[in-house]
Amino acid sequence: MALPSLLRRSASRAAPLAARYFSGQSNLHTYTPILYSVVKSNLASNIVVPTPVRSYSASSAAVKTTNTSDQTLVKVIDAEIVCAEESDENPEVIEAPEGFPFKIEDIPGQQTITLSRKYQDETITVEVHMPDLVTGEDDNEDDDDVDDDKPAQSHVPLAVKVSKSHKFILEFNCTAYPDEISIDSMSVKKPDSAEDEIAYEGPDFSDLDENLQKAFHKYLEIRGIKPSTTNFLHEYMINKDSREYMMWLKNLKNFVQA
Repeated sequence: MALPSLLRRSASRAAPLAARYFSGQSNLHTYTPILYSVVKSNLASNIVVPTPVRSYSASSAAVKTTNTSDQTLVKVIDAEIVCAEESDENPEVIEAPEGFPFKIEDIPGQQTITLSRKYQDETITVEVHMPDLVTGEDDNEDDDDVDDDKPAQSHVPLAVKVSKSHKFILEFNCTAYPDEISIDSMSVKKPDSAEDEIAYEGPDFSDLDENLQKAFHKYLEIRGIKPSTTNFLHEYMINKDSREYMMWLKNLKNFVQA
């Protein structure tokens, strides 16, 4: 009956052997085959698997960093909105002067407005761009195209189209300065011409006969493109620029917070 006694003693020694098994201080394979099988069975039924410790992953840290960065950005945007509101505390309502002949189409979010009107059998449209503002002498430092004989002035780019009977379109690219309009170029196009067609646009406007240049300036003036109109447009577009900037800031804030 030595074998049962040996088994009982082996089972009672299983716990101490388990500690020695994990600590690497004993090699179970040095015991007899019977003792090895008993201890191995007891170890399998008594091993406790430790609960894993939770830890933040790299992605969690990245999310936390992103949230902090976004909150900082929102604070900076809020400060810029307050600054813009304070600088434009009492925004003026820019009203068209008496006798203004054009209908104004102003779509929020766009950097241009469109003027339109009928003149006899002609349809006239004017695309008005944001003004190029000159606030001081420093504006000329990096401009290689500035004429040294003519000081830089704020101006508004205009694209004027005059169509008649849908046969041809007379196009003018103009620059409106205070109390002065410059015609930079002009061309005659067919309304159905493809955009990729390169049509002959004639000589540079400044190379035309002086009398012809004056005649075209008069041509535009009769149709409403004159200093009183462009001076109003200058103020109108400055006001629009402020409104669009404020809307842009608020849209930017909404995007970051979404």
